[in-house]
Amino acid sequence: MSRFSLLGFFFLLLPTTQLLAQPSVIPLDKIIVIVDDNIITQVELDERVRLISQQIKQKGGRLPPADTLRNQILERLIMEKLQLERAKRTGIRVNDEMVNQVLSNIARENRLNMEQFRQAIQKDGYTFSEFRENIRQQIIISRLRKIQVENKISISEQEIDNYLSQAFANNSGNAEYHLGHILIATPEAATPAQIDQAKAKAQKVINELKMGDDFAQKAMSVSNDEMALKGGDLGWRKTAQLPNFITAAVRSMTKNQIEGPLRSASGFHIIKLYNKRSNNQKHIVKQTLARHILIRPTEVLSDEEARSRLKTIQQRIKNGEDFANLARASSDDKASAAEGGSLNWVSPGSMVPAFEEEMNKLKPGEISEPFSTQFGWHIVQVLSRRNHDNTRQFQRSQAIGLIRKRKTEEAVQDWLRRLRAEAYIDYRINK
Repeated sequence: MSRFSLLGFFFLLLPTTQLLAQPSVIPLDKIIVIVDDNIITQVELDERVRLISQQIKQKGGRLPPADTLRNQILERLIMEKLQLERAKRTGIRVNDEMVNQVLSNIARENRLNMEQFRQAIQKDGYTFSEFRENIRQQIIISRLRKIQVENKISISEQEIDNYLSQAFANNSGNAEYHLGHILIATPEAATPAQIDQAKAKAQKVINELKMGDDFAQKAMSVSNDEMALKGGDLGWRKTAQLPNFITAAVRSMTKNQIEGPLRSASGFHIIKLYNKRSNNQKHIVKQTLARHILIRPTEVLSDEEARSRLKTIQQRIKNGEDFANLARASSDDKASAAEGGSLNWVSPGSMVPAFEEEMNKLKPGEISEPFSTQFGWHIVQVLSRRNHDNTRQFQRSQAIGLIRKRKTEEAVQDWLRRLRAEAYIDYRINK
């Protein structure tokens, strides 16, 4: 992976905080915006503009006009300050251990050791300590959103049923759409005049796009969405990830068609359908029919004694005693013990990794040696395996994740609008 693709993961796709290269000349600084109890300085904005401009160029994109880009980035900085201040008041803290773990994961995903990772950061002109602080603040913002928004999202069985029934009725359950998006936002509690003004601006943007203006450039210039600096590219989305008013539009759109303005509580939306695809393959999983016996260590039964007792039970089974009878008499997993230790048909990922790893080593009819998990000591016997079509269960599980993602994105957008509406923002420069 190139150095740019590594750094771009943070600096372009995620909201970033102040990351300053080491300049040869220290410029004079001044306050340009007061955001509640925080400030944004000229140097901070200049460095962010330089950084994001570099990332856009390295990705092959064209920069919007300089003033437009600066305004977009300034708005992004304001929203970061507001979120970090809210997190501070909420008491959210991230320790060094958590930051180190995230950095290690990022390095590993990019197939770099930590020294190589550090060098990749430094070659682009940034100190590793600044990069660490950036990661810390992204974790803080992520936790804040989880507390303030994501944990409050609920999904009813009726919502899942409605999505699946609609998807199958329209034969669109596995349809995916690659979309571009522009949002012309309206303020919280917007007046009729503000709504009319936003609608007129959205219509003007649509007219310019239909006359040949580049969608990504226009998104970077005018969109109020968090994806604006990515050219409004939403990537591939399933229908459950889209608000209903967008889903209804994209189903009838053709490739490269532009649609809008579409109204929501956030403002007016313009969408472009880059492409669409469908995947109607069945979802087949290899299931295992298994049963087990669990011996759990206690205050009076040591870990070694638990393992030894289970070893004795294993030997009795090998000598001909019935597994089910011994499970009923001895297993500490009372739910499965009542069924002779049966776990029924087990799908991948439904058991803890240590248990699944041992179970997967066995052939039908084999019994494992005693092994431990966080629940205690186990022996497991595999009775049979089969390929199982769980397409419907898989679709339901997917629907839950997709609906949650869509509802979370909508809720975050509304929350950010309220956050900004409640803030004190004093511009010391002309926008």
